[in-house]
Amino acid sequence: MLSRDRVRLLVDAPWFNKVITAVILVNAITLGAETSPALLASFGDVLHAIDRLALAVFVVELALRFGAYGRSFFRDPWNWFDTAVVAVTLLPTASGSFSVLRALRVMRVLRLVSVVPSMRRVVSALLTALPGMASITALLALVLYVSAVIATKLFSGVAPDYFGHLGDSLFTLFQVMTGEAWSEVARQVMAEKPFAWVFFVGYLVVTSFTVLNLFIAVAVSAMQNQVSEEHAEHDREEMAATMEILTEVRRLRADVEALRAKASA
Repeated sequence: MLSRDRVRLLVDAPWFNKVITAVILVNAITLGAETSPALLASFGDVLHAIDRLALAVFVVELALRFGAYGRSFFRDPWNWFDTAVVAVTLLPTASGSFSVLRALRVMRVLRLVSVVPSMRRVVSALLTALPGMASITALLALVLYVSAVIATKLFSGVAPDYFGHLGDSLFTLFQVMTGEAWSEVARQVMAEKPFAWVFFVGYLVVTSFTVLNLFIAVAVSAMQNQVSEEHAEHDREEMAATMEILTEVRRLRADVEALRAKASA
């Protein structure tokens, strides 16, 4: 029976993390191959066997991690994420209302986020940026709603397919915000109201060129803050290690002085 310390050394070993990453990638390829009827007809048994083997590896990995860390296993949110992803794929998928869960097996690929440190940093930064993004989302929704009310009042008679009522206007302006065929909408309205370009250009400037770019700014700022915190934590660890070495050197120097004093006596 392996001790907890040995299991912890196993699950924290770099090669163990690389093996799990390789299993996730192989499982991702097999799940994609299962969407091809030709490959499924020729290699269906092999693909299903690899899929079950990958699931078994993930279950054993989580069991080892839990055995290594005990209750502290659940203190890490990423362990909760891995457990939830694997648990979903363990649910019955044979028939009935659970048949849709078979398609959710591809969620195992998302475990790359928790396994690859760079992906984990990106997701962590995005999560820390959520409060700022929520404020920007509220601002964007407000601009969209006000613009939709204005467009409905101005253009409902000119382009009823696009601005016939508030729901149509909201959808059309969301489409315009993404840049999808906005010129066609604008030109149809401008055929009757030439100065409508002022509304569309102003709306695009406010939404696409200003508000949407704020999302990028908030995300980049969060990533920079996280990188700075990681560097600061690394510097603190190095400083602690240096101080520990200096303390040990002073202790050795004191022992040497004590030995010299005894020798001279």
